[in-house]
Amino acid sequence: MVTATAGNTPGRFRIGNAPCSWGVLEFDGLASEQVDYTRMLDELVATGYTGTELGDWGFMPTDPAALHHELARRAVAMIGAFVPVALRDVAAHAEGVARAVKTARLLAAVAVPSADITQPVVVLADDNGTDPTRTRFAGRIGAEMGLTNDEWVVFAAGATAIARAVREATGLRTVFHPHCAGWVETPDEIAQLLDRTDPDLLSLCYDTGHLMYAHASAGGDVVASLQRFGDRVGHVHFKDCDPAVASRARTEGWDYFAAVRGGVFCELGKGAVDFPAVMSLLEEMRYGGWVVVEQDVFPGLGTPAESARRNRDYLAAVTR
Repeated sequence: MVTATAGNTPGRFRIGNAPCSWGVLEFDGLASEQVDYTRMLDELVATGYTGTELGDWGFMPTDPAALHHELARRAVAMIGAFVPVALRDVAAHAEGVARAVKTARLLAAVAVPSADITQPVVVLADDNGTDPTRTRFAGRIGAEMGLTNDEWVVFAAGATAIARAVREATGLRTVFHPHCAGWVETPDEIAQLLDRTDPDLLSLCYDTGHLMYAHASAGGDVVASLQRFGDRVGHVHFKDCDPAVASRARTEGWDYFAAVRGGVFCELGKGAVDFPAVMSLLEEMRYGGWVVVEQDVFPGLGTPAESARRNRDYLAAVTR
């Protein structure tokens, strides 16, 4: 799956950021505390990024003309959109298909018509943070907490149906995002989903922060995971993970939300992810898509603009 995109050369990644770095998270009850999208986009551009993900539906304009205007006047490309669906529940699949296709149509309408720019992707995920056990034990999931075979069949079928519908309706690709507090978190769970889905339909969103937090308790390694799953990678999120916060979260039994609030996802270069090694491997694999910086913070916490600038400066320094 990892191929060079026209206009890209190894070692030169297009760097974007996402609304979650400004506290725009996809969880219920947080929307009223979010920053305004105009401020978020202005700060994204001012701190050196050229692309953005969409954020929650309704955070940015959902009228294609209005969204195109906001992006074009800032010379910002639309990279993709996060679409959570409760894939374990077959009753949620039809609504998930409809929502993913609606989102994909908006992405396609504002996509930059150029062979030199990777087209936006639908970033499909589980409805993270809704199952009490998976939320409570995020970052320390045991095999006994996973899906049964029958549930895997339903989960994979839902992901496949959504990816097929998105491609048929818009021609856009779908990538699946393994995510702490969801049903696909550990290396073995990622392998299960990939083994049960068609690589021509569903790719992988490689998220360094979630993988680091999940893998540390599951005998995995972020770089090794990129080597293991690299042929399915279609999208990349750069997120770091503070090992001290992660250790405390596990020791004290924090749930996923407490860990995020406690700063488990820190600024790039301040955590445990070996970004130089990750970037070197992506270059070897001739990855040609976007790299999206994400530093999940709760609304009103952190220093979004300052952190965005430091994260961009860090990536510039390690790619010299």
